[in-house]
Amino acid sequence: MEALFDSINVRDLLSARDLSDPSSPLSAPDLRLLTQRLESHSLQIKSKVQSYILSHHEHFANLFSLCNDAVSQSDSISANVADLLRFISSDRPVDVEIRDLIDEVNAKVKESRTQRELLDLVRAIAEINDRFEGVREALRNGRFRFAAEDLTLLKKALHVDDDDADVADQTQNQPLVYALLKKEWSDCFEEIQEVLVKFMENGVRFELETRRLRVQYRLSHDGIKGIELRTVFEAMDVVGILEYGLAKVADLIIKHVITPVVKRGSAISFVEEVNQDSKEMTEAILKIVPSIDPKIENVEGEAIYSGIIQVVKFIYKFICFENGSWIHSFGRLTWPRIAEMIISNFLSKVVPKDASKLADFQKIIECTSQFETGLKEMLFISASDNKDERLSNFAENVEVHFASRKKAEILAKARKLLLHCDFDVPQEYTRKGPMLKKDGMAVNSYEQVVDLLFLSESCVVSKAVTQLMELVHQTLKDVCLSSTRVALEFYHAARDAMLLYEVVMPVKLERQLDGINQVAVLMHNDCIYLSQEILGLAFEYRSDFPNSLKEHAIFVDMAPRFQLMAEEILQMQIQLIIYNLKEAVDGADGFQNTYQKQQFELAKFSIDQVIFILEKVHIIWEPLLLPSTYKRSMCMVLETVFSRITKDILLLDDMAADETLQLQRLIHLMLENLSSLFESLRSVSQKRPQEDSTASLDHLIPSLCKIRKLAGIIIRFASEIHYN
Repeated sequence: MEALFDSINVRDLLSARDLSDPSSPLSAPDLRLLTQRLESHSLQIKSKVQSYILSHHEHFANLFSLCNDAVSQSDSISANVADLLRFISSDRPVDVEIRDLIDEVNAKVKESRTQRELLDLVRAIAEINDRFEGVREALRNGRFRFAAEDLTLLKKALHVDDDDADVADQTQNQPLVYALLKKEWSDCFEEIQEVLVKFMENGVRFELETRRLRVQYRLSHDGIKGIELRTVFEAMDVVGILEYGLAKVADLIIKHVITPVVKRGSAISFVEEVNQDSKEMTEAILKIVPSIDPKIENVEGEAIYSGIIQVVKFIYKFICFENGSWIHSFGRLTWPRIAEMIISNFLSKVVPKDASKLADFQKIIECTSQFETGLKEMLFISASDNKDERLSNFAENVEVHFASRKKAEILAKARKLLLHCDFDVPQEYTRKGPMLKKDGMAVNSYEQVVDLLFLSESCVVSKAVTQLMELVHQTLKDVCLSSTRVALEFYHAARDAMLLYEVVMPVKLERQLDGINQVAVLMHNDCIYLSQEILGLAFEYRSDFPNSLKEHAIFVDMAPRFQLMAEEILQMQIQLIIYNLKEAVDGADGFQNTYQKQQFELAKFSIDQVIFILEKVHIIWEPLLLPSTYKRSMCMVLETVFSRITKDILLLDDMAADETLQLQRLIHLMLENLSSLFESLRSVSQKRPQEDSTASLDHLIPSLCKIRKLAGIIIRFASEIHYN
């Protein structure tokens, strides 16, 4: 068939001679010949086509049938498309209807799924609710173990968290049904907890009249009979309230059984009784009876420890049914309180008061260790947790406890003597010196006169500070004889005792420090004395301290504090005196118009006030202050008041003759009345020639020389006025 469709080249139908020149045009004969040959060739082709069609008639028939079907389908599709176009172009397009239909189908499916899920949820809620009812029913029928186990499974199903304090806190921001179910679980939990605790209280009781601890094994309550005590324990353990259920029992045993053992020791003992029927034990009793020999001493604690061991064995065997987990829970509830009770009522009271008796305490340490070992064997306390070895830790650290108690005693004694010291200066400490008359004989009283270590002077101090330093010296002597740990506590006690003065005395003497009195001066001297003594402590004791303490023991850091405190007190007194002197001088109104009687009286009163204040200071300071301090401080005060008086007189614009005489009289009056004060300053200078050999009062008080010169000038001025 392919040959029929091959291309026909016209020139191939002509002979070769007719095509000698391809570019030449064909002639008429050639054309006719060509026509004939084409007709002949066409007939051949038709004949071949006809025969091919006839041979493939069936194939062509099928082909035409398929074409007919395709045309029919095309017409159907065209009609459908036309209908679709008509729907699309109408007022309600078909796609909208399709979308609405699909939405409706989806809504129906979703609603069906939701209803199915709600139905499943309702079934689950109904099932859980039935289980809650089953728990309550089991509780009413006495099937405590079943109720506890089912309630525990419900707890896991509802994801109730033990870490939260209250189930109500867990239901916030949760679906209402879920919250109600958790609330239902909480109510059911409280019900079973209340019932089990009540049975536990009925099972273990203490009878005050007969002083017996009674344990009953067949229990009844609120219509529920025949419940075994072991079943109550098992149910509480399953539901997780064992320690809660044992709490009241633990309090009862500690209050009525353990406390008498610890406080009375060997004065009591225990007797056990067991009652049983033909099949099983019905009750166990622990009686508290007076000891046969109550006079036995309990120095090493054997009676206390053996009594507690007997009680714990009774609890282990007859209450906890020899269950290690249950007795350990009971121990967690009671051991901290028992240990604290033993420490406060026994161990702390037998701590030696003397370091030489520390070795004797070793017996108590061994006895205490054996006691705790016995408790570990019964699983009452943990064998791996060092925190449960409370008694052994306390006993083994007895040196520290001994030192701590001694430190507390030292500080209490120091505080007491500071608070009760009245700071009264003895009458003999006046300007005449510390002399007393006894049986007509003159004797020295040096009870409060101390020599300063690093100054060649003595001063009067309070009894409190001398007693305080005696206490410090005794404490430091104990440091030299003690072990390292005890020595460290004593060292800190000595430091703290001295620092108590800095804390207590300013508060105790607050009102006295606000005035000019002997107490302030005495406190100043105390601080000087303390600073000097502190500087000498290291030289006196450090070489004998334990080697580990020598590098850390220092005292010199405290000396500047007391030196500064002494200077602050002295400066406060000086400023207070200067303030009073300035007020007195202000009363003279600038010494103006002293020729007038009223003004002269005013000026004279002012000078009298100055003299009175200075004499008061002289009387207080001279016998108490260090001579050097007295001279320095008094010269400062005199310089201030003399310079002020000189300044006021020099500022006068004009003076009458009578006025100059009155001013001279006032100056002479003041200097004459202060002669004893000046003499005391000169005597101090004579005692210390190495410092004051060239010094005089005029050098120490420059304004004194000025006021004397001013008095001379006033006299000359008055003479000139009179002459003129």
